[in-house]
Amino acid sequence: MTSAYNAIVNLGRNTQAALLELGYYGALLVETFYFTFFGWRVGQPLRVKAVFEQMRQIGVDAVPIVSLLAVTIGLSLAINGIAQLERFGAESAIVVGLGIGVTREFGPLITGIVVAGRSASALAARLGSMVVSQEIDALRVIGVEPVRYLAAPPMIATIVMLPCLTLIADFFAIVGGALFALGSVDMSLSGFLYQCLIVLEPWDINQGLIKSVVFGVLIVLIGVATGFSVTGGAEGVGRATTRAVVYSICAILIADMVFSFFLNR
Repeated sequence: MTSAYNAIVNLGRNTQAALLELGYYGALLVETFYFTFFGWRVGQPLRVKAVFEQMRQIGVDAVPIVSLLAVTIGLSLAINGIAQLERFGAESAIVVGLGIGVTREFGPLITGIVVAGRSASALAARLGSMVVSQEIDALRVIGVEPVRYLAAPPMIATIVMLPCLTLIADFFAIVGGALFALGSVDMSLSGFLYQCLIVLEPWDINQGLIKSVVFGVLIVLIGVATGFSVTGGAEGVGRATTRAVVYSICAILIADMVFSFFLNR
């Protein structure tokens, strides 16, 4: 009886803590967009220079690793796809499978995971260190809103740059898959890419871009919220960094599943 009572109590406490955390995420999201678009009305304008700096760090610096992993994903899809299609003598269908699979699913997914690993951890570590050293409190004392100063720039930068990275990932993944598939489908690279463009519809690409925007919001939101909630000194910063990456990747995978369920019905 006692163990059952304790289990129910723990379940209630964990549920309450989860709801409070979700509420904090929601409030932080609303506050971030408020200062982005209306901060100038209260003397807290968005720092454009900081936005461009975050665009460089989050987007431009991630191009090499995103491109490399996209080529790897494209090759993997082509290898496995052709191995299965050969059983039915339908190797040419790899053009459709590769194009749609990359643009709808794997392009935004691999981009989101890479940016989550790079940027969510960086945001959590940076903000956590500022919390520990009381720099956040110092900003409030001098009249600077921390959300406007620290959360809004990476949020806008990620919303802009993640779709751009997704398009780059789509291109390199399709090219990578095409390079392996050329021998099986008896096409030139230009012919393969042309056929891929023919079978793709705007909605296929737009679906991936919509996903990337949502992934970007989740990455920054989790990274910033985790950083702001750091406690326990340097050890707390380390735990927050790990938690930010894990939570971001989990949120991306769950959001991707929800998108796939509703957009492909």
